[in-house]
Amino acid sequence: MSVSALPWFVLSYLVGAIPTSLIVGKLLRKIDLREHGSRNLGATNVYRVLGWKYAIPVAIFDILKGTIPVLFFAPRVSPSLVTALLIGIAAIVGHVYSIFAGFKGGKGVATATGVMLGLTPAAVGVVAVAWVLIVWLTGYVSLASIVGAAGLPFAVYFMYPGRREVVWIDALVAAAIIWFHRANIRRLLSGSENRFGRREETS
Repeated sequence: MSVSALPWFVLSYLVGAIPTSLIVGKLLRKIDLREHGSRNLGATNVYRVLGWKYAIPVAIFDILKGTIPVLFFAPRVSPSLVTALLIGIAAIVGHVYSIFAGFKGGKGVATATGVMLGLTPAAVGVVAVAWVLIVWLTGYVSLASIVGAAGLPFAVYFMYPGRREVVWIDALVAAAIIWFHRANIRRLLSGSENRFGRREETS
């Protein structure tokens, strides 16, 4: 990969770093989501603090932050699947460590979903069904995200035989997402994790 690829990686990071939820909170409700709810800049916290009408557009935009780089930036660098994954990872890093939000962000689930949606949509579909079922049965978005992240490499492995040589990259991304949920895991084990549907009252 040549030095000429660097601007595309930087651009992918910057797209991923757009702090959607922070912008929505400050512009539309005059609040900083880093000071409310879970203090996480992800769509789940937007829902918890601001509600569905804000959370859905934020989630869609955060997904697109992963899909756009792999579909439009990566081909300008190389047709390689590895390149596309690495470009996508740059966007995920941007989302989690946003330069525009003091290097704070979400946990990477939506943007990682966008990356894989652009590359392995059928596997994402299977994981999405599992995610919805887990949230419906347990009420825990964090548990659904952890299980979904863990399951995605297996879904890719079995549903995309031609891409098995890069499943290890998917596994590394999944491991990172699970790591970003370590505080949630502690709360799940202690029984103190918030269930989906609870809203924080804001002034």
